[in-house]
Amino acid sequence: MSTTNQYDLAVIGAGPGGYTAAIRAAQLGLKACLIEKDRLGGVCLNWGCIPTKNIIHQAEVFQSRTLLEEMGVRVDDQNLDFSRVVKKSRMAVERLVKGVAYLLKKNQVNLIKGTARIAARGSIVVDDRTTISAKNIIIATGSRSFQLPDFETDERQVLSSTGILSLQRLPQDIVILGGGAIGCEFAYIMNAFGVKVHLVEMMDHLLPFEDAETAAVLEKSFEKNGIRVMTATRAVSLEKLSKKVRVTLQAADGGQEKVEACNALCVFGRTPNTDNIGLEAIGLKSEKGYIPVGDYCQTAVQGVYAIGDVLATPQLAHVASKEAEIAVEHMAGLPAKTGIDLNAVPSAIYCQPQVAGFGLREGQAREGNIPHKVARFPYRAVGKAVAVDSTAGHVKVLYDPSTTEILGAHMVGSNATELIHEILLAKTNELIPEDIAGMMHAHPTIAEAIMEGMREVEGHAIHV
Repeated sequence: MSTTNQYDLAVIGAGPGGYTAAIRAAQLGLKACLIEKDRLGGVCLNWGCIPTKNIIHQAEVFQSRTLLEEMGVRVDDQNLDFSRVVKKSRMAVERLVKGVAYLLKKNQVNLIKGTARIAARGSIVVDDRTTISAKNIIIATGSRSFQLPDFETDERQVLSSTGILSLQRLPQDIVILGGGAIGCEFAYIMNAFGVKVHLVEMMDHLLPFEDAETAAVLEKSFEKNGIRVMTATRAVSLEKLSKKVRVTLQAADGGQEKVEACNALCVFGRTPNTDNIGLEAIGLKSEKGYIPVGDYCQTAVQGVYAIGDVLATPQLAHVASKEAEIAVEHMAGLPAKTGIDLNAVPSAIYCQPQVAGFGLREGQAREGNIPHKVARFPYRAVGKAVAVDSTAGHVKVLYDPSTTEILGAHMVGSNATELIHEILLAKTNELIPEDIAGMMHAHPTIAEAIMEGMREVEGHAIHV
């Protein structure tokens, strides 16, 4: 068994958190290596964030044919080749994977291909052949699709989020089990390309981790576009037929029905990849698969850190990347930065209309008896939204009634995933609504909805 040179940092997993950690370490003068058994970029770049956003963009382009028809242009959409859609998404992935490889090389990070297992504190074995010594280790092994008994994916009839991104032909119909971010994005994609969609969510509303009133706008839009949305509905069983799947669904009132479709997409969440990576060798215990850490992502074992989906923090790429910076800067002895502020984590769902938000939700405020008030402003009252025919949506702000401190904000509508950051920037810099309301916004822009929403806090929005 061969042994490599000593590293200051060895990172296990090359997803957004892992490669960010390795690059940041190199920037700080630490000798770093990055160990990855599969492809650079992890699930996010290869089978998540990037390919889905590319396909969503193509779905939007395909949907825009109706606008051409309104202008008198006849469009023949019978020859859609979905394999080309998928191919284009893979091209975007490959371009970004090469970009990550370039960044690693530029920063002199040593990329080691293989499966890593922690053998002891400061020691990692790769493919049971090579031993790597490192003063510090970061566990960034990510997560995988959560599998429920009787709903296991085979990537032919029963698909995971990975399997559906490999489809070469569109099914005639599909039943999507799980109305979270992934389920809603794929519901939009399939519906936009003409697939009949049944979207099932066991909680009371789509996007259970988002503001209920905001998610209701998306649900209404989905139903208007022909998606059958079934909330407060649980999948009881799944049968594979010769060319279909049959899913038995149970509503909250106990009533059952059977839905048949060419495919089922099961998106029940994700589970951390912490098994078989050597935690027991260093006496590190997980809690329900998640690794406990301190404020700087440090574990109970000195010199061992963990970031990203292996933590019980939101399983989002931008959270993993920020945790990477916090962990590396802590081990490098930089002035301490506090851990992730969960009230300042933006969420973004990229279907149409887009949904985004951060901080306190109205339901949470009510349940927790947290003093709050709500200001809203509708997209339909924004000139740009009317001009570009994107009037579905709103800006919603929760604030402290005594200080007007921003407690949370939620948006649904055109460009919501981009615009939410204006309010988040204000929140993180301790600005209050009147600071945004008093800032001149260009006209006509969708961003005026934010300005007007903040004016509404003081009761003087102009356009409602």
